[in-house]
Amino acid sequence: MSDTPTTEAAPESPAEDVNREQIRLPHVDVTTLVLALCVPLTVAMTLLAMVFTGAFTTGRALFDPGDLVTYGLPIARAVHDLAAAATIGLLLLAVFIAPGQTKDLGALGRSQWRSVRWAAWAAAVWLASASTVVVLTGVEISGVGPGQPGFIDTMKIFLFSVELGQSLLFSTLCVLIVLVVAAFARRLTPVAFAFGIGLFALLPLALSGHAAGSFEHANAVNSLALHLVGVTLWVGGLLALILLRGTIGRGFGTSVARYSTLAGWAFAAVAASGIVNSSLRLSTPADLFQPYGVLIIAKSTILVVLGLAGFMQRRRIIPALLKAPTERRLFIRFAVAEVVFMAVAIGISVGLSKSAPPVSQEPLSGDLRREGLLGFPYPPAVDFARMFTEFHWDWSWVMVAASLAGLYSWAYARMRQRGDRWPVYRLVAWLLGCLALVWVTSGGAAVYGEIHFSTHMVQHMALMMVVPPLLVLGGPVLLALRVLPTRHDGSRGIREWLLLFTHSRFLRLLSRPAVAGVIFAGSLIVFYYSPAFQSALFSHPWHIFMIVHFLLSGYLFTWVFIGIDPGPTRPPYPILLIVLLATMAFHAFFGVALMESSDILALDWWHALGQSDDTVLLADQHIGGGIVWGASELPMVLIALGVVYQWIRSDERTAKRLDRQADRDGDADLNAYNDRLQRMERTDNQSPARTPNT
Repeated sequence: MSDTPTTEAAPESPAEDVNREQIRLPHVDVTTLVLALCVPLTVAMTLLAMVFTGAFTTGRALFDPGDLVTYGLPIARAVHDLAAAATIGLLLLAVFIAPGQTKDLGALGRSQWRSVRWAAWAAAVWLASASTVVVLTGVEISGVGPGQPGFIDTMKIFLFSVELGQSLLFSTLCVLIVLVVAAFARRLTPVAFAFGIGLFALLPLALSGHAAGSFEHANAVNSLALHLVGVTLWVGGLLALILLRGTIGRGFGTSVARYSTLAGWAFAAVAASGIVNSSLRLSTPADLFQPYGVLIIAKSTILVVLGLAGFMQRRRIIPALLKAPTERRLFIRFAVAEVVFMAVAIGISVGLSKSAPPVSQEPLSGDLRREGLLGFPYPPAVDFARMFTEFHWDWSWVMVAASLAGLYSWAYARMRQRGDRWPVYRLVAWLLGCLALVWVTSGGAAVYGEIHFSTHMVQHMALMMVVPPLLVLGGPVLLALRVLPTRHDGSRGIREWLLLFTHSRFLRLLSRPAVAGVIFAGSLIVFYYSPAFQSALFSHPWHIFMIVHFLLSGYLFTWVFIGIDPGPTRPPYPILLIVLLATMAFHAFFGVALMESSDILALDWWHALGQSDDTVLLADQHIGGGIVWGASELPMVLIALGVVYQWIRSDERTAKRLDRQADRDGDADLNAYNDRLQRMERTDNQSPARTPNT
């Protein structure tokens, strides 16, 4: 269904527009009053949940941090989560949902403008509550409160030397960036940047929900991060729609329909991540009857009720809104009721995060310390068969791969239904790439990649040279551009943002073969010959960074040479081949350097796993270098053959185009060229012969 066109214009003078709004007294209606009461409701549910689980009386540290920290920290965290949802929801509305204006594409429309301004106020509350959470968490861990001797030094140690403190500080700095950008943004692209930074600010908070060095640390952190993002988008988007219901005007029905699609994905993410996280914190079904389990049942019940309400809205209320956008009373009633239930669920979630689950979250020690470092039971000795039979499921990456495969299959089916052609081999390549991603992150490559350097290099090579080429051959951007609808109301959907990115200066820089080659090959040196490699083994955030970086760098490199997706103009094929051969040589050089190395990389990690024979470790590292050298040759050769094939196809297309042009104009270019040669010959024959000087 096409979007409703609009021609709303951005304010000619933003400062004057804000001042006019400040002069008006705020109109407090029932809807606004109920939304305001959701803040104390969330705080009350947080405290009640902690009382119910006994969090205030059990699980205390050796010292009493005081009532300010005991009660203030969960209250600050409840306000923090609500402010984060409001900020990100308002930015989401401006970036993807609300109608824009068509006079100056890229400038903020009226509803987008107001949404961003309100997001700046919400971000100020978010920043204040995040700062409070940082300070109170530091006091809770150290026991040194403000005004006590050593408070400043203790906070410095917490913020810069403790992983939890570093994560909270990083999140707070991201919130500060969101506030500054939202306060001064005048165009849509900076707002999208603030939206992305806001989502990124949520991720470090997941580290506070599970202790490093315990079983299933990775799955617990990943599922909690996905849960936070899903809940924030779901709650925040709905809250933003309610707040801006009058400003959006006749585009309200279309905006609600757009939000409904996103809410469906958020619901799926919240449900799936909630199942994973709950399974890690409950050991037996009997735990469901303990206070912690009862609260999980209460949260799940609210989730089901909200899912049914969303389904009803999508089937009945949204179609009516699309026909009559101003008749929004029924939707607002449902939406406000949903926000109230969401506020209760958020309060319960914060209470659960501050309560001890039935399954211990303490780091493992003694004989189980290496299992705590890995996050799963130590596997049997590696062999070729076990590389494909041993699995430890990283559920977040499984969900990512399943979503990518499902979306691509849906788009392929849409193309076929409307009679458009899309090669089957692209679908097959994409699905194989998704399967390879699951194996790299959950199969033998992931299980043994943290135990032996040689198997780690198998994982590394697959991340850079197996998964990316398969995904690139699928042409996902081109498929998305052909399937996704075009918007006509000045807003930007996924299709518009993809077009903007593919024609951006940033991608033009990255798509230069030399730049892509340096990122692809140069990052090997930076990563492995710096503390980053050992950090990726000890620290989960660095491990995630490693996977994402090598996937993206491999995708960029492969796309530059054999990609079919649209983008900046590529250089001539001979230059592509020269850069590719140079990258191959550098990659082989890196493998040889590992084979001849005498220093063991990430030595502390291998020793922590109980592998104390340095001679064996060095020999395994030499094997890893051989894997880098040998495993890179075949993918690089195949990419080179792909470049040659595209070169031949390009020449064939050029020849056919010239033949068709010759058929249309009677070979005018060739005749003109022959006439020119004849004129030159006649001129030479008619000119007098020159007598040589004597």
